[in-house]
Amino acid sequence: MFYREAGQFKTSYQADAAIFPIRQDRVAIAAVLVIAYAVIPLAATPYIFSALLIPCLILALAALGLNILTGYAGQLSLGHAAFMAIGAFASYNFMLRVPGMPILLAFVCGGLCAAGIGILFGLPSLRIRGFYLAVATLAAQFFIVWCLAKVGWFSNYSSSGVITAQAIVILGYTFDTPTAKYLLVLTIVAVMALAAKNMARSNIGRQWMAVRDMDVAAEVIGIRLVYAKLLAFAVSSFYAGVAGALYAYAYLGTVEPEAYNLDLSFRILFMIIIGGVGTVLGSFLGSAFIVLLPIMLNFTMQFMEQTLHLSIPMSAASNLELMVFGGLIIFFLIVEPHGLARLWQIAKEKLRLWPFPH
Repeated sequence: MFYREAGQFKTSYQADAAIFPIRQDRVAIAAVLVIAYAVIPLAATPYIFSALLIPCLILALAALGLNILTGYAGQLSLGHAAFMAIGAFASYNFMLRVPGMPILLAFVCGGLCAAGIGILFGLPSLRIRGFYLAVATLAAQFFIVWCLAKVGWFSNYSSSGVITAQAIVILGYTFDTPTAKYLLVLTIVAVMALAAKNMARSNIGRQWMAVRDMDVAAEVIGIRLVYAKLLAFAVSSFYAGVAGALYAYAYLGTVEPEAYNLDLSFRILFMIIIGGVGTVLGSFLGSAFIVLLPIMLNFTMQFMEQTLHLSIPMSAASNLELMVFGGLIIFFLIVEPHGLARLWQIAKEKLRLWPFPH
């Protein structure tokens, strides 16, 4: 079959340790980037950019941050949206209070502020784990959102609590169209996804996975749990902070605490469960699935009502999305705990052995 590495020889350590060692993978990634940068901007409509592609990429970045913490380091978090809120509000205040602040630098500073708060709330992970750590991060979700809503300084004493995000201006160019915002978000997400892939393959990535598998054994072989766990919280919160800033500036256009509620935290958690825990690809697959699912359900209900003449009760239709989410979570936990990314990996393995039996 076409997906085989037969005849591809590695002659150096660099080639053996490449992120994409098989030529077909490199070609596939190059093709995806060409489509994302050249084809989609010419073919997609403003609705597709604003309602599908931009939120899908931003939520994939947030899910990637949670995957670093939960999938690679094994530390459960239920307050990821709160760190997105920190990134959004910190970026807004840096732009507001520091004259001449470049907006990309404001995004980075917002991510660093989220990383600092993430380290603070990651301290309980040194003593507790599992359900108790999840409760601690859940407390962070409620406390951070409450603090951003009640302390007027964060919102520049806005009476409504909803503030308009500043314009995205980079090197004199204003990113005010859906296409421009999409290209900006795509570039940031691609760079940070590549960095996450490299971190997972580095020494610290192996430390995270050792802590995830058994932290006591990891400590015995010389891994510093304090350093590994807190760094996982810092990196995860940094990714969430940048995603939160992009969510406010490139998607919503406003900075408001209610946009980063508990429901968003659970949606991001669902993304990594459905997409695949501990994989970079799973964050993107899960984000695409969660963003597209409500649209698919809407089309399905319209088809049932208009073509099949089946009326769905309003009580069921309003909760259908939540019921489907719950059913999918149970399905993936039972049938394929590693999510859609694992199914894609199995398909590639079968292609490499076809037509011989697996």
